[in-house]
Order: sequence, then structure tokens, then C-alpha cells
Amino acid sequence: MLPSFYNTWKHVFKLDPERPIDDATLDAICTSGTDAILVGGSSGVTFDNTVDLMSRIRRYEVPCAFELSDPACGVPGFDGYFIPTVLNTKKSEWLIGYHVDALRDFGHLLPWDMIVGEAYLVLNPDSTVATLTGADAGISNGDAIAFSQVADRLWNMPILYVEYSGTFGDMELLKSIKANLKQAHLFYGGGIDGPERAAQAALAADTVVVGNIIYENLDAALSTVGAVNLSIKERDHVL
Repeated sequence: MLPSFYNTWKHVFKLDPERPIDDATLDAICTSGTDAILVGGSSGVTFDNTVDLMSRIRRYEVPCAFELSDPACGVPGFDGYFIPTVLNTKKSEWLIGYHVDALRDFGHLLPWDMIVGEAYLVLNPDSTVATLTGADAGISNGDAIAFSQVADRLWNMPILYVEYSGTFGDMELLKSIKANLKQAHLFYGGGIDGPERAAQAALAADTVVVGNIIYENLDAALSTVGAVNLSIKERDHVL
């Protein structure tokens, strides 16, 4: 049976080990009522800065997971681990190559009962993650839905992460993607800069991931927690 530590997450704060965060801000984030802290970044993630951030988060009771894109940064002690693959990449190493290398060298060390696969659909061509992974992010809505169905129905990936990193995405497309999923848990990230957009994303995704705004406007970031929870209650009441 696959791990399910993420199944009840509605709101998640994502922290980048490379980006400095002071103790007061971290305290506010970890005691905000968010469902979890996700640690990860597109570049500059190292074993040392990941250990440092995790040890600081571990002073709090909030669940904490790690997005493991480089096995050399495989820090033990998280509640769960996500292994990302990029669906719409043009570079095979981001689809399967790095994963084979990692399993060859570190497979015997991985805590398999705490690991889940995470299929990324990158939809902002100007984002760092799109550049890094060679993602064809300018695809049509029909292709985006088809990629999602490949991950969900053919590969049975437990998580589909629709990533607009740095900009707010197309919520109607996100709803269409969700409507076409059979079993995958849908994460959404990108452009959540306050309660209004957080509430919109919560109407479509299973889990809303809030990241960059933490470092730009802490009050706006904190306001997204209540906005997501309220939006979900209203959505469920209507349904």
C-alpha cells in the first residue's frame, strides 16, 4: 500500500532551503494552522541547508515533508518524501534518467514506506523550473489534460502537481484537469499571493501550495490558510 501521509492536506507552505528565513517568520508559518510544511526548491538545495531548515522546523508539531530531486540531499527525519518527475519535459533525465541513477546508487537506503511519486506538470514557460527541466510549458489545454491522464490513469501516479511557479494559473483548466482524474491527488502551486487566489485554487485542487509570498509578504501568506479552509467548506456545502 502506498504511503498516504499527504491525503488530508488542504493547505501547505513550501519553504526553499536556499532562501533565508528568520526565526520569527518560521514560527509564524509553523504555527499558522497549515496542514504541513513542504521543503524543496528548483536550485541551490544542498544536504547542509536542508538539514538546517528541517532541524528548525522540527521544533514544531506541524508535519514536514521533503521534495527529493537530488539523492545527494536525502536528509533523514522527514515525515514523508516526494520524488518528482516532469511530465512535459524535453529532457529524459527529468522523466526517468535521474531516478534510475538515484536508485542504482541509493535505492537500498531509501525509506520506501515513506516515499511517493509526484508527477509535475509545469505550465509557466518563464519559470525557473521550466528552464531547468526543459519543460514544454506552452502546451494547449487539451495536451495538459492528456498529460494529466497519462500520469493518473496509465502510470497510476499518486500525486499530480500542476505548477505555474511565479504566476497565477488558469483555474478553469485546473478544474478540467481535476474532473478528468480518477485517483491522483491534485496539488496546485503558483502565484498564490493572498486569500483571494488561495480560495480560487482551493475550489479546484486537493492541496494548495503557498511558497514565494512567504518571503515577500508574511501577513498575506498567513491569510491564505483560513481562505483555503473556508473555500473548501463552502465548496463541500454546495456539493
